[in-house]
Amino acid sequence: MLRIKVSSEDIQRLRMVHTLGPVSEAVFALHHFGRERARGGAGWHKFVRERLGDDLPAVGEVVSKYRPVPDLLWLLEREGADADSVPPAVRARARRLAQVAFLFCSAGILPYWSQIRARLEIERDVRGRIAITNGVEFLLAGLHPKVTWESSELRIASPTDLEITLDGRGMILSPSLFLPDKTCVLVRSERQAGVPALVFSVPLDLNDLESPSEESGVEGDRALAALVGATRAAALRALSESGTTGDLSDRLGISLSGASKQATVLREAGLITTLRNRTTATHTLTPLGLALLQRELPAEVTGPWGHPGEPRAREPRGAAGPRG
Repeated sequence: MLRIKVSSEDIQRLRMVHTLGPVSEAVFALHHFGRERARGGAGWHKFVRERLGDDLPAVGEVVSKYRPVPDLLWLLEREGADADSVPPAVRARARRLAQVAFLFCSAGILPYWSQIRARLEIERDVRGRIAITNGVEFLLAGLHPKVTWESSELRIASPTDLEITLDGRGMILSPSLFLPDKTCVLVRSERQAGVPALVFSVPLDLNDLESPSEESGVEGDRALAALVGATRAAALRALSESGTTGDLSDRLGISLSGASKQATVLREAGLITTLRNRTTATHTLTPLGLALLQRELPAEVTGPWGHPGEPRAREPRGAAGPRG
């Protein structure tokens, strides 16, 4: 049993998001791709396999050797240890796993992202209305079949006994379409916010996903690239979900200085705005930048990140490699 102690201060800081992002859905979707083909979604599986092409064996190797949940959850967590302290062999393995996860995200999640995001936004909005009408504690009590709320404590069915105290930090609640049925996952320190995130599954029939248009996606990419250049188009697309310079670096697989340069060019062109808080700069699309993306790109790729390109693999945060 997983027990999460929630104080009145924590309740005030609880927030619901519609998703932890495409990479989180990719990690969860690897479970479906490797283990649940008999349950339907033949069209999705076929599309992903074709899109992966020569990368299919690498993905197949990962899903045969690892359980995406929990073995790849470190991809969603904030770094807690110096990467230099991690043995080189473990770092190399982590890089390979991260590269496969990003490849799978590009092939199996981003082409469907507008559909996935729309469904998750509906789920978030429904839960939000429940909290507004009946209170946050009522929301927590009915959050998921595996979750119970009693005496200021969230109890989650789990094979491992663990007790966590939030200590006034609050917590993120997030639905997931691809998390295996009837499960909840705790991300101990979500990589963006640095606070615990409880991800809960919502029903998904893969057969309901409409096949994206490969041709229209290519045409949209070419149109935007012709207008602003391929590298800046990728940077603009990567910032369709606000992020720091470090986030942009990760999403594009370029250095921090390169990401800073691209952000400067986009800002001077009026396509993004930058908010600085001490040493952190957060970039957000302006109405002009958003309009450009929506005009030039098809709906299938206008969600967060747009396209991750070939990102640098992040080292496991707070862990020394995959966990079993």
